[in-house]
Amino acid sequence: QVQLVESGGGLVQPGGSLRLSCAASGSIFSIYALGWYRQAPGKQRELVATITESGDTNYADSVKGRFTISKTSAKNMVYLQMNSLKPEDTAVYYCYAAGEIWPNNYDYWGQGTQVTVSS
Repeated sequence: QVQLVESGGGLVQPGGSLRLSCAASGSIFSIYALGWYRQAPGKQRELVATITESGDTNYADSVKGRFTISKTSAKNMVYLQMNSLKPEDTAVYYCYAAGEIWPNNYDYWGQGTQVTVSS
């Protein structure tokens, strides 16, 4: 089992920045990918960014050039630096981890942190 706890959400004005953090604990040795998803009111949860164990990253088109995902080499922390925030970035942001304990794969989710972009 892996536990994920997010922090860093809040209210920010358009054009501002926030940094989300996610602390992983438990069976972190099993993690092979980390990421961030978000869900806005009335919408489905969507991928924001992912990062693999080797450091390969993937971003949603809507956040490319504005958001940066990073992690510690120990895989116990993952971050999302969000710059040039827009009102449409308002959502609950969820930390995600993909793990493998052979022969099974597991998906883990944090409880979410609210990000509100508004003037």
